[in-house]
Amino acid sequence: MNITNEIITGYIESLYVGTSPELEELRCFAEEKRVPIILKDTEGLLLSLLKIKKPERLLEIGAAIGYSSCCFANACGCNVTTIEADEKTYETAVNNIKNLGFDDKVNVLYGDARKVLEEMAATVDETGLYDVVFIDAAKSHYKAFWDLALPLCKNDALIICDNVLMKGMTASDEYDPNRKYKTSIRRMREFINYISNLGYADTCVLPVGDGVSISVIDKA
Repeated sequence: MNITNEIITGYIESLYVGTSPELEELRCFAEEKRVPIILKDTEGLLLSLLKIKKPERLLEIGAAIGYSSCCFANACGCNVTTIEADEKTYETAVNNIKNLGFDDKVNVLYGDARKVLEEMAATVDETGLYDVVFIDAAKSHYKAFWDLALPLCKNDALIICDNVLMKGMTASDEYDPNRKYKTSIRRMREFINYISNLGYADTCVLPVGDGVSISVIDKA
């Protein structure tokens, strides 16, 4: 289900142009196999932000099959560190990234992101901080991912979170009539409220794709 009018969504998707034939082929494969990757309008927004921000280093939480990390590296030449918790998906991501020629730009880490982020924060120095963090993993853990990623952020970093509207369920219970996702919805609402009221972050939530939050960090 789209969270905006289907006619508008269809029109926006008709404007989509892939960043390369190889990435477009991987997107088609993912869509055919129903592998979750960033939606087309979300991709367009993120790549435009990256071209404005011009990050040197980007941290992604939730590699999936490696599509988005390759898009990011391709768009602005940044170095990407991406984390994947599922072993089979991790192996697929590593293979895709290598086959697409981005293994010199994208480093895939395997494990529960919460543990991996803790380990990264314990050893990071100023040269290892990130300009952008992209969170696109288990929705119930977004707050934990945010808090654990914050020590890895530069002072003026962007933290971008995908799927925050959860097919409209974050905005209204009417999109979850059987209350199947009650806990996830509650946690996402708590997370959105949390990041919207932080003194060190300016946050907006946009109805792009399945909902995207963009936060500008100011630790000063």
